[in-house]
Amino acid sequence: MPIANQISAPDFELADEAGKLHRLSDYRGKPVLLYFYPKDDTSGCTTEACNFRDDYSAYEEAGVTILGVSPDDTDSHAKFKQKYALPFSLLADVDHKVCELYDVWKLKKMYGREYFGVERTTFLINAEGMIVKVFEKVKPADHSKEVLEALKM
Repeated sequence: MPIANQISAPDFELADEAGKLHRLSDYRGKPVLLYFYPKDDTSGCTTEACNFRDDYSAYEEAGVTILGVSPDDTDSHAKFKQKYALPFSLLADVDHKVCELYDVWKLKKMYGREYFGVERTTFLINAEGMIVKVFEKVKPADHSKEVLEALKM
């Protein structure tokens, strides 16, 4: 299901690193940056998260809530968040249902081995709950700047 501009963002409910439940619909009225990443504390995911952290004040100025989602559990998220002082919530999608809902759970290949995992993707959702931009095949080092540029449009 390719998601195009101005499609309603599918609602979901997931626990964050502290076990608090978050529903996407709870954020109506403010824009949300919903980013899906493969695994806590790996090089690309750490680079991406730390860049969002370093640019966090710009997202706050724009009124944007950042939510990270991966199949890691809440304990893993808590350690990752604490280790890198991440100022935003990390949501645990251990059964990858939300990843599937957003069509980011894909067959991947590494070193000749095939497996299912998260394809790094970000959804920019407006205050009305509509997807206004999708960033696919994200390059972690440049991604936060790319999203901030899109917010200026």
